This record gives sequence, structure tokens and C-alpha cells, in this order.
Amino acid sequence: MNPGIYDTPEHELLRDQVARFLAREVEPHGQAWEEQGFVPREVLRRMGAAGLLGLMWEPEYGGGGADALTNLVFAEALSQSTFAGFIITVLVHTDMAGPHLHHAGNDAQKDKYLRQLAAGEKVCAVAITEPGAGSDVAGIRTRAVREGNDWVLNGTKMFITNGVHADVYFVAAKTGPGKREVSMFIVEKGTPGFSVGRALKKTGWLSSDTAEPVFDHVRVPAANLLGEEGKGFYSVMKNFQTERIALSAMAVGHCQQALKLTLDHVRQRHAFGGPLWDQQVIRQRLSMLDAKTRAARQFLYHCAWSVTQGRDVVQEVSMLKALTGELVNEVVQACQQFHGGMGYIRETAVERLWRDARVLAIGGGATEVMLEEVAKRY
Repeated sequence: MNPGIYDTPEHELLRDQVARFLAREVEPHGQAWEEQGFVPREVLRRMGAAGLLGLMWEPEYGGGGADALTNLVFAEALSQSTFAGFIITVLVHTDMAGPHLHHAGNDAQKDKYLRQLAAGEKVCAVAITEPGAGSDVAGIRTRAVREGNDWVLNGTKMFITNGVHADVYFVAAKTGPGKREVSMFIVEKGTPGFSVGRALKKTGWLSSDTAEPVFDHVRVPAANLLGEEGKGFYSVMKNFQTERIALSAMAVGHCQQALKLTLDHVRQRHAFGGPLWDQQVIRQRLSMLDAKTRAARQFLYHCAWSVTQGRDVVQEVSMLKALTGELVNEVVQACQQFHGGMGYIRETAVERLWRDARVLAIGGGATEVMLEEVAKRY
């Protein structure tokens, strides 16, 4: 199944490359990563060596110079993995944190960091969410105060993916009295005063390290201001569109994998004198879920194509994020139900997809927040 008019032969080659990488480097080892709570950084280095990190970043800094459609193909192909903790580890690096440097960094900052990020030699995270502020970016309390040639950061972040093991953090902090006077800063691991308060234990995404970073009088040079002072709020809003397309690609990928697993299962599992596939209610339910998934996938590709056309896509991407976040939970729950007792056993792929899917209606903009973004643009 391909998205038709949006597809190219190069996209299919990229899908094949990612599929081979997943089969060789991820699926045989993912369960061990779930138990240890993070993806080995050597895996990201191998992805970097294969040219799979930073597809949209500038070629002169190790990126691929690709457009949003090609980047979506990568995200969807990556999301064919059944280990969402691995997927989000990569997509935060490439589509959620790294774009802050790609879009707002100056030449010196890109020269210092972007090549290493594209090579997987360093891993990045973005620190925006706080205990009292998630989608409400204007409500963050972390502050940065200018002192001579430095900025001094104080505050606490929450739910930061790659937060334990990242090397470079792009941190949002208030730098003025206005609600939207937010700036972004580059903070390296090991900077005095910067620590990981705790690693968070989650229901899903078990192979993704998630942390509560703490900034206690963290002093960074003025050169670490990322973009313009006081303009970070708008950078965050812009990057949300890339992030939400990537999360929607994850949701569609989960739907595809859950349906594939379930179709195989109901054709093989016998009950009441024949395979479960003989039960009309199961055939029809799976058919409708597949139809919804295919429709959502076309909308996903249309949104990415609209980005390549330079269109304002905030309303459409907000719709997409709300739609796919809810759909993936509908699909994986039904697929788990059709697996019966085995669907509730840890270490089965469908149970893992069920746990991992839940956050896709929450993270990166909860469904309710997304629908308000849609409604206020009518």
C-alpha cells in the first residue's frame, strides 16, 4: 500500500532501507532495550552512518537536504517497528529536538553540534514541558537571566524524552515579563547545576528514557542562545507541526502493524469449529479499521505535501494529530481484543502496541488541545 500521487521511487528505496535496518538492528534486540529502559547509543550511531538521521537538515552539516514528504516516509517506515520506545527515541532526535537547531541555529552552532547529531555521535532532547505547563508553552516557569556574557537558567522540566542519556538539550525559558517572552538555549550534559532529577517510569515506551531535568543556576554562554531572544515561543509553535506529523506517522504505523498482526492471528487461531476469520463480526470490524487507517494515512501524506508547498498547515496538522491519536487507540484496542488472552501477555507485540499507543492521544498536544486549535481557526 502506497500513498499514490505523493510517492516516488526514492521513497520506496528509503522504506526498504529502513525496513532492513529494523529487521537487523531493532526487532531482535528491542525486548532487551525495554528491560534496560533505553536504546543503546551505538544503534543511533549506526543509523547516522547509514544516513538516516536528520534527513531534512542541511547537507553541509551532515543532513540529507530532503523535503517534508521524504521525512514523513522515513518516520512512517521507522514506525513499522513494534518497539515504540525505539521509534520515539529516534524521532525526538530527528523531528522534535533537532529541528530547533536546524531552523534557528547560527552557522557556529550548527558547525559545533549538527554534524554530530546527524552522525548519531551525540543525541539531543528538547526541554519545554514542565510539571505545571505542557501544551500551554506560555505557562512555563523556567527562567533565564542575563548576567554579563552568560545566561543563568533556573527551573524544572518534566516528561523529557531522551532526558536521561541525551548529550545536548534545547531548553525553553522565560527571558522577559510577557507571557510569550520565551527563549531557547543550548545546554550540554555536564554543565554545572544541570542534573536529571529522576528517570520516570512509564506505562509504555519502555525503551525510551524519560526524565525530569533540573536547572539550578545553570550558567551558559550568551553564544548558546538559540535563535532570537524572546522569540522562542514562536520557534516552538513552528516546530510543533513537524513533531505532530511525526507522532501521527507513529500512530498510523502502529495501526498498520496491529492490523497485520491481527489478520495473521485470526486466520490461524481456531475457535467454534473454524478460524476466527470465519466470524463475520471480526472480518467486518477489521475491514472498517483498515479503511479508517488508510484514510488517515492519505490525510497524513497530504499534510506533509502541504508543508512542501509552503502552506499554513496548523489547522490541518492539529486535525491530523487529534484524529490519529484517537484512531490508533481504537485500532490497537480492537486488535488486542481479537488476540484474546494472548493479547494481555507481556512481550507479545500486540500488547506492547496497546500500551505504547495510549500516549499518542496525550503527548505532543492532547486531543482536546488539538481540537481547540482546529476550532479557533474556523
